[in-house]
Amino acid sequence: MKQTSLNNSSSKTRSLKNSGLIWLIVTIAVFVIDIMSKFIIHHTFYYGESIRLFSFFSISYRRNTGAAFSILEGQRGLLAIVAVVISIFIIYMLYKNGRHKKFENFSLALILGGALGNLFDRIYHGYVIDFFDVNFGTWHYPTFNLADCAICVGIACFIWASCKTHNKESS
Repeated sequence: MKQTSLNNSSSKTRSLKNSGLIWLIVTIAVFVIDIMSKFIIHHTFYYGESIRLFSFFSISYRRNTGAAFSILEGQRGLLAIVAVVISIFIIYMLYKNGRHKKFENFSLALILGGALGNLFDRIYHGYVIDFFDVNFGTWHYPTFNLADCAICVGIACFIWASCKTHNKESS
């Protein structure tokens, strides 16, 4: 009896990994953690408030009405459409990859979760809430959030996975 339930449990875990549902779980986790972090900032900080944690790092409540580095500032509709199109393309890629290309799928799920987090902000607030503030001396990096981190890590992982696949195919 115990052996049967153990086998059932392990087959459920295997089917979760193989079904593609795991990528939906990763996407939802990134989305929820991002939205929760922005909710906390939005409800505990005044707009523009900043708390220095280290000489090079602060938590600062900022609003971005543009895309990365505030490009396309004020183009809320265009940015929302681009995010929806990219999200649909990523969903297609996840479907196309199926059970194969697990690392690539993981990277796509990170990108999708981050894109949906920023899209939610853009639609709900009309701007994206940013709060990670990094600077060294007079150099200041644009303020960003967890969705941006997920997108950047996802893109880096996707590029690495693509290069790894390309190297396998060419040898």
